[in-house]
Amino acid sequence: WTNIRFEKSFTIDLCRLLKASGCIAVSGGLEVASDRLLELIQKGVTVEQVARVTRNFTESSIMVHAYLMYGYPTQTIQETIDSLEMVRQMFDLGILQSGFWHQFAMTAHSPVGMEPEAYGVIPIIEKITFAHNDIQFKDTTGIDHDQFSYGLKKSLFNYMHGVCLDEPLQDWFEFKIPKTTVAPHYIENCLLDPEQFHINSNAKLFWYGESPRITDFEKSKKGKTFPMVRWEIHTPTSSNQFNFERDKGTWLYEQLNRLQVNHKKTVTLGQLKKEYENHWDNFELFWFSKPVQELRTFGLWAL
Repeated sequence: WTNIRFEKSFTIDLCRLLKASGCIAVSGGLEVASDRLLELIQKGVTVEQVARVTRNFTESSIMVHAYLMYGYPTQTIQETIDSLEMVRQMFDLGILQSGFWHQFAMTAHSPVGMEPEAYGVIPIIEKITFAHNDIQFKDTTGIDHDQFSYGLKKSLFNYMHGVCLDEPLQDWFEFKIPKTTVAPHYIENCLLDPEQFHINSNAKLFWYGESPRITDFEKSKKGKTFPMVRWEIHTPTSSNQFNFERDKGTWLYEQLNRLQVNHKKTVTLGQLKKEYENHWDNFELFWFSKPVQELRTFGLWAL
């Protein structure tokens, strides 16, 4: 179980590798779940990026815990409620399994502590007798962020147990809050990755799966016969079959030895694409075909 930042480099294949290495969970800072505030913090991530990365970890059977923050300097009431809605959608989609809300505290050596005026806070300087660490401050917005503590924590407790995910956000608070401005399917739309069919030519290919058993067979369709090859891969819990056109499936099978982790020379996706296109066209159609994509979940990784 390790602490991370939700970097975009945590692709689905890298997450599968982490799972194979023994990783069971990760903790990372989603913080304020607001792109404006994430940029102000200089976190280096966006809500959309976090959503995709948490999806990758979850689909690799790695539990995700998020550190959440409220009461950040200049954070408005609307942004607090919108952050809660972002978190609710992530739990509803199952890409986040655990979390904890922390109220912002200003420390002396943080960016806010060193340049409070840039973040709209007024430090309350007291005589230091021991360690110069936490600093009391006044937020120029005048918002009482303490009032959100109970509602945020109560809602999160329920979300982590998979209940009350459809309850109105207003039900968690005993005072009037604004309606969220976040679209109902915002996080779901973030997961519709337009770059999922992108080929990274520099990615290194590895085969980490079991050695498949291959069998030739023929498939008939509309009076025509097509030569095929079937891969069979057995795991401790399942038996899995993958059907390919015979020539392409046999060619891919012959590549597995050089894709082993301990092979003396690594192969890139770009090299495999070039070799494939010496025989056939449109490597992308082959690489993103259903059998190859299913095979990738069993140990064919591009890193």
